[in-house]
Amino acid sequence: MVEKRSKTIEPLPENFNSTEEAVEFWDSHSLADYWDQTSEVEIEVDAPRHQWIPIAANLAQKAARYAREEGVSVETLINLWIAEKVQARS
Repeated sequence: MVEKRSKTIEPLPENFNSTEEAVEFWDSHSLADYWDQTSEVEIEVDAPRHQWIPIAANLAQKAARYAREEGVSVETLINLWIAEKVQARS
């Protein structure tokens, strides 16, 4: 017969001093061990808004090719290009 060992569970901190501290804790602990100590919370997310701008298909294809070569998304590449152009004119 196999004997089960009881698992010692570290106490859940009342508060974390930073997001990084919370990440470190949850990276090494299972939420399943603390489920009965959790409660529902509301989180407000302040995500940046995006402006969608049409781009000619042939330019989009070229940009996609350059983005693949650079190892970034086409959105990132185009935003970088626009930022460079805007900064140059400022």
